[in-house]
Amino acid sequence: MVRAAVLPAVGAPLEITGIDLPDPGPGQVRVRLAAAGVCHSDLSLSNGTMRVPVPAVLGHEGAGTVVAVGEGVTHVAPGAEVVLNWAPSCGSCHACSLGEVWLCANALNGAADVYARRTGDGSDLHPGLNVAAFAEETVVAAGCVLPLPDGIPLTDAALLGCAVLTGYGAVHHSARVEAGETVAVYGVGGVGLAALQAARIAGAARIVAVDVSPEKEELARGAGATDYVLASDTTAREIRGLTDKQGVDVAIECVGRAATIRTAWDSTRRGGRTTVVGIGGKDQQVTFNALEIFHWGRTLAGCVYGNADPAKDLPVLAEHVRAGRLDLGALVTERIGLDGIPAAFENMLAGKGGRALVVFEGR
Repeated sequence: MVRAAVLPAVGAPLEITGIDLPDPGPGQVRVRLAAAGVCHSDLSLSNGTMRVPVPAVLGHEGAGTVVAVGEGVTHVAPGAEVVLNWAPSCGSCHACSLGEVWLCANALNGAADVYARRTGDGSDLHPGLNVAAFAEETVVAAGCVLPLPDGIPLTDAALLGCAVLTGYGAVHHSARVEAGETVAVYGVGGVGLAALQAARIAGAARIVAVDVSPEKEELARGAGATDYVLASDTTAREIRGLTDKQGVDVAIECVGRAATIRTAWDSTRRGGRTTVVGIGGKDQQVTFNALEIFHWGRTLAGCVYGNADPAKDLPVLAEHVRAGRLDLGALVTERIGLDGIPAAFENMLAGKGGRALVVFEGR
């Protein structure tokens, strides 16, 4: 038996309880978690914005140590430190054949599986987003584990599994920020903080952070922001005022609200690029008129998992960490136990803090 945070039903409170994991079968790996990040996507799964089979153990951003491997697993062995990959590519669908592994049609198939049972009543449990990281241990498909490169602290490495891959990828793969360009990042949570650091690494000349909370200014500037703007009805105008009335070259939206997406679009220059990372609900409708699309010549793009290939990008990110260019710890504003996840959800709803990190006992 291991302890886990179970979502019994959509909209229900999380329950910290015991679960029973099977031994890893063929093509599976059992991992003892060192840490798991609390991502806004977990909140979206719990409240029904995104669909998830329930009951489920949520958590998709994690790192830990391999306990056991099933038949046929050769790329990791017991004792290996690994990062969890919640969206493993199948390698055979149309998107994968194009090299767009972040759009793999089969990446989330495992979320519908029964991977464990609740201690006591034996009820089936599903792994939220494949990996069920809100637990002391988990059993995942072999494709969901990536060897952790040397020199990276295991607890902080959890952030590489989602926030950093997403924020870094949004800047480098989707928006393709170049040295000397101007960038605005909307939303200073875990992903936004990673995007700010990525823009700094890319050599952006001016980096504007936008958030509803004045308390996040220090966090944002520490991550690389040169300017800080409080979100309001005049945000786009303020950003144009910071850029010779032109607007930024690139806007990265990490919130997932229609109004924020629209403001990000409005704050980019003519011919600029807006990348939407935030996940919004179906009720969030963004509108444009045909004339402005023609006149402004801007590009609006969605971004899934940072348009990243985790197997290729993880070593690149690790090198940035080792060189001191990327500070994983700077994304974390609180370290909690499993029982602190509901409060972390409330803080996200209130716009407080960066990334909350669940650190498991003994780590």
